[in-house]
Amino acid sequence: MLSVPTLWTVIVINFLALGMVWAYVARAYPKFEAARYWTAAAVLAASGAAISMLRDVMDPRLPLIGGGGIMIFSSWLACMGVARFYHRPVSWPAAIVSSLLCTAGLAFFLVVVDNMPMRVVIYSLGQSTPILLTLPLLIGEQNGRENPGARLAAIVGFLLLSIHAVRSGAALLGYGGAITAINFNGLQSIMILLLVFLAMGWNFACLLMAIERLRNEVADLALLDDLTGVANRRHLLQRLTEECARSERSHRPFALLVIDLDGFKTINDTHGHAAGDACLKHFTLMAQTRLRPGDMLARTGGDEFCVVLPSSSLREAAVIARRVLEVCRQDAEACTGNDIPIAISIGVAQWDHGIGAFPDRLMANADHALYAAKKNGKNDFAVYDPAPPLSPEPTGSREASRYFA
Repeated sequence: MLSVPTLWTVIVINFLALGMVWAYVARAYPKFEAARYWTAAAVLAASGAAISMLRDVMDPRLPLIGGGGIMIFSSWLACMGVARFYHRPVSWPAAIVSSLLCTAGLAFFLVVVDNMPMRVVIYSLGQSTPILLTLPLLIGEQNGRENPGARLAAIVGFLLLSIHAVRSGAALLGYGGAITAINFNGLQSIMILLLVFLAMGWNFACLLMAIERLRNEVADLALLDDLTGVANRRHLLQRLTEECARSERSHRPFALLVIDLDGFKTINDTHGHAAGDACLKHFTLMAQTRLRPGDMLARTGGDEFCVVLPSSSLREAAVIARRVLEVCRQDAEACTGNDIPIAISIGVAQWDHGIGAFPDRLMANADHALYAAKKNGKNDFAVYDPAPPLSPEPTGSREASRYFA
């Protein structure tokens, strides 16, 4: 049987160490808001345990009530940190009211009715409630990604809830022997040590969550264009490879647009590279307003862009190309003064069985269409169609010149 002061000493040392770790993380990564919550939770837990130890040198009622309430609130802070990790709002009123109600319950069953088992139940309930509310966040996928740290935190959360439930039941039933404010029986001591160990596991799981988040952010940066924020060439090739494989399995085509800004070199030479960069950003914003959810815009280098159109026919791709072209034309017509008009040429191509799993073939077809659009006078689009229509348009038709094999 372990004495209560010994257990509280273990808790103080444990949470002080965790608080130091999270304080360093919060200082090293100021924008990582969750780390501040986890720092506060660890420091408050250590403070609550230290206050509870004062029962040996003063009237034990105030340290027991105050220390227990602080530790319950620290559990809320830890779970609020998880919510902020996932950019979810936190409810300070719920945390404060719940902690105050539990503190009042501890006071009632200490001052009015001295009932140690009920204090164990209230304390366990106070710490279990925020964990229970946080589990759905940890179990579900966020942004289509699984986080190993979140899975570990969910497992630890279930174990914490289970031990709190067993501890409360054992206290109410008197299983394991009597417990007092000074000494716990062997079963209660073991369960408290398990709770301390699992609290460490929870914090390590949160650290793993943070590491995984950082790894994903670095991976995302490697797939994004620095200037425009859209996908880069590496991301484009990955997506095209995936779409080719999907089309081979489902026999459903997809389409690709290759876009080139007309006269971009002249813009750089005349107005400077800063103006050229501004044009690229402006075009990116305009193009995205005409794309559908699921379409992917990528900058492949310089003034060249591509748009992946999943599950799209050649006709549907031509409609999207026309929309992008029209928004640029409208923007150019609205230019006044020092505004720089943006003109583009677009090549359109569709996946077919001849392309198979080789995205470079599709890109080559779209490039051929782009060259045709530029040859036809620029500021237009052309479609690579390996199967010309049976009833061609009259010779000289502008629309007919957009389709070629």
